[in-house]
Amino acid sequence: MAPIKVYGWAVSPWMSRTLVCLEEANAEYEIVPMSRSGGDHLLPDYLAINPFGQIPALQDGDLTLYQSRAIARYILRKLKPEFLREGNLRESAMVDAWVDVQAHKLEPILLPIVVNCIINQFVGRDRDQDVVDENIEKLKKLLEVYEARLSTSKYLAGDFLSFAEFTHFAFMRYFMATEYYADVVDAYPHFKAWWEALLSRPSVKKVMAGMPPDFGFGSGKIP
Repeated sequence: MAPIKVYGWAVSPWMSRTLVCLEEANAEYEIVPMSRSGGDHLLPDYLAINPFGQIPALQDGDLTLYQSRAIARYILRKLKPEFLREGNLRESAMVDAWVDVQAHKLEPILLPIVVNCIINQFVGRDRDQDVVDENIEKLKKLLEVYEARLSTSKYLAGDFLSFAEFTHFAFMRYFMATEYYADVVDAYPHFKAWWEALLSRPSVKKVMAGMPPDFGFGSGKIP
């Protein structure tokens, strides 16, 4: 059987969401390397795979799929369905709920912080400190919700590891690499312990090796 193909660049947080799930599922896969600076994602051949011109994209046999959370769910359904808890209506609903919290609450807060604190310095744009400060305050309020949840539950969806954890990894990894602001999580001990446990997983360690904290800009690579 041919390996799963994943198109993209490893420093992308959306790509790394896919890669962590592939690693957790012990999948046989290959990365089809692409260059953002070269505009590979906008070339006709790639647009035939993902008409939105975004990464990642996946090909598994005759299936072509895009959108990182959809890709991740597909991988887990195929190879490691226990991480979705789909045999249990209540537990699967909680997995879905915390995946949505990451998508609609946490990621929109972390993205402008990461852009301003990491990316802008490498592309010659000024940091908008007002945007950073505003989102740090939003993050503190949101982390209160996480802290309350994790004070009564080992993992986000319950006392079981799930896709809810894996989908949180990518953007938190870059936030924790920001200058000054990673210490914000120290005020939330249950959240911090949960994050450190996630970092200790072999899948996460392997994917992190391809995610330099400067998005690759500092090493001369353009994601």
